[in-house]
Amino acid sequence: MLFANQLRLFFLGNGELASRPILWLVGFFAFLNVYTMQAVLPMVMADFHATPVQAGMTVGATVLAIALVSPFMGMLSDAFGRKVIVCTSMFALTVPTALIPIVNNLDSLLVLRFLQGLAVPGIVVVVVAYISEEFHAGGIARMTATYVGGTVMGGFCGRFITGHVGEILGWRGAFVTLALLNFIGALLVAWLLPPSRNFAPNRNVRAGFSVLWRHLHHKRLMAACAVGFCVLFSLVGAFTYVNLHLAAAPFYLTAAGLANVFCVYLVGVLVTPLVGRYIAKFGFLKSLLSALTISAAGLLVTLLPSLTLVIVGLAVCSTGVFICQSATISTIASNVSEGRSLATGLYYMSYYAGGAAGTVVAGMAYEGWGWSGSVLCIALVQALAIVIAAVIWRQPVNRRVNAKVQSNG
Repeated sequence: MLFANQLRLFFLGNGELASRPILWLVGFFAFLNVYTMQAVLPMVMADFHATPVQAGMTVGATVLAIALVSPFMGMLSDAFGRKVIVCTSMFALTVPTALIPIVNNLDSLLVLRFLQGLAVPGIVVVVVAYISEEFHAGGIARMTATYVGGTVMGGFCGRFITGHVGEILGWRGAFVTLALLNFIGALLVAWLLPPSRNFAPNRNVRAGFSVLWRHLHHKRLMAACAVGFCVLFSLVGAFTYVNLHLAAAPFYLTAAGLANVFCVYLVGVLVTPLVGRYIAKFGFLKSLLSALTISAAGLLVTLLPSLTLVIVGLAVCSTGVFICQSATISTIASNVSEGRSLATGLYYMSYYAGGAAGTVVAGMAYEGWGWSGSVLCIALVQALAIVIAAVIWRQPVNRRVNAKVQSNG
């Protein structure tokens, strides 16, 4: 009991410093489950005699569900509160995760993965609103950075844990482990996350849909959403089907080996703090175009028959994607003056819809032409993002916007 009280005091003490660990945990557990299937994709294919596209949809189903729910989760939390939605979603995430190990067909697995995705926006969308309400202006950037650090580590650990545990216990045993971790995480967040102090319920649904209508006619916002679609299409398409490429000749990587490859995902931990200064110096459009070029170049390197070069190429590709993501979110913040949480929800809907599309389209290219087909498909989508950005984001960024990005960097 004394230890429990001391632990609670550590997390819930006065000041922002005490709030950082729990916000990091929220981000960590939110993304622990999203991409876990990537590391064990060859196992799933063998277990269910699935095609690459069918196996890839075990990733796409989760991402698609996140896309469908994201725009509306902000309005739901506006009506019922932040903490209740976050905690309910975390417990809800535990249920399908615990059921996944007992499925006996691919369709059931896809349904449960879809249900996992339905729970994720209740965490990732709502916690951003929670941070903006509960911390003063100077603390918002720090708390957001802490949360984002948790999401990056959660995305990495989900793949890493699943791959290594799957090597020993099989992919079903890996999901038993994840279910236990999810339940522990849900208990910790329910216990330690401070209740909202500055939340004011808003149940004016009509006003919300009015803002939604205006957002849908906002050219720069819609362009940002389209670029976001292309960005996650690239990342999910690449990091899903490269596993099949590396599990085959001449690499023959095991599940644990594939899990180790995902260490390149940690590049986000290093890149994110530097991106704000980069965008402030070069502007949104130049930053995006440079990042897309870098990402495409890294992707092309993965075509070489060297494991070292494939890993380097993936690291370069993911670095470009992180810069793209930061540039796109920054331009939304600077160009949207009302309904920002709803605008963020729309962006995430497009972003994750792109990820879902990537698992299908890049998978079809893989079935037809192997890894080189997936690379070509992804490169074409990145080229589309360049065209969209060049057409819509022509206007130079003003000094006020640059200063705002600099302060957040």
